[in-house]
Amino acid sequence: MEARQFIDFLGKIEKLKCNTRHSWTTSGKQESVAEHSWRLSVMALLCADEYPHLDINKLIKMCLIHDFGEAITGDIPSFLKTEKDESKEEDAINSLLAMLPEKTAVELSALFTEMNEMKTDEAKLFKALDNMEAVVSHNEADISTWIPLEYTENLIYGEQNCQWSEWTKNLRAQLKKDSEEKIAKESK
Repeated sequence: MEARQFIDFLGKIEKLKCNTRHSWTTSGKQESVAEHSWRLSVMALLCADEYPHLDINKLIKMCLIHDFGEAITGDIPSFLKTEKDESKEEDAINSLLAMLPEKTAVELSALFTEMNEMKTDEAKLFKALDNMEAVVSHNEADISTWIPLEYTENLIYGEQNCQWSEWTKNLRAQLKKDSEEKIAKESK
């Protein structure tokens, strides 16, 4: 990749550090899309021993790139996202990939397709972890940052995507328990 192409692409995805999500950190600031993607990637790295048959490098790549489109569109919480929003995000991803050398663009495009189709174990684990990272973030944030919907959503978000593996089912069950305890503590 040529230096200018490399730098220009980094400039575009830099917005992932600026664009915030509907989630807060323990320090009381809104989480950026980049922070979410970083921790999601760490989650993938840490669960590698649970899935020795998976291509963990591919999984980490999925975690790193999955929200590239949000550098252009910004984050739209999953509970508000429409088909039109998803189409805009797909267009944004395509415009970003067009900035890259063909070989890299083809590789990343294939990863986006794999993630969307959710047929491989890597894509299924990526989706489960992505859903659970949001729950972890909400459980860590001060409950005053939660909107009413999140009192229910945090208990069920991503459950279906976590059913494909015993490890993800157990992790999701623990997160639900943590959410229930957080809600109960706030009710006192």
